[in-house]
Amino acid sequence: MAQQPALVGIDSMNIDDTKGKARPAHTLLLGADIVIAEHLCHLDQLTESFLFYAVPPKIKGAGTFPVRAFAEVERK
Repeated sequence: MAQQPALVGIDSMNIDDTKGKARPAHTLLLGADIVIAEHLCHLDQLTESFLFYAVPPKIKGAGTFPVRAFAEVERK
């Protein structure tokens, strides 16, 4: 069974190059209903199995907004 990601997280401020107006990664991912979480940190500490949370504030009419993002990892 093929699986598709529900979310892509990166540790930089933007998944696309901000020097131009083109946003190919945003267009491709959001067009496939894949959420993008940018400007994350400590991704190297994630294990193979974890729960990810991105809790947004109540903001209406915004195209982009900050979230409180964190992961719950299983400690061995």
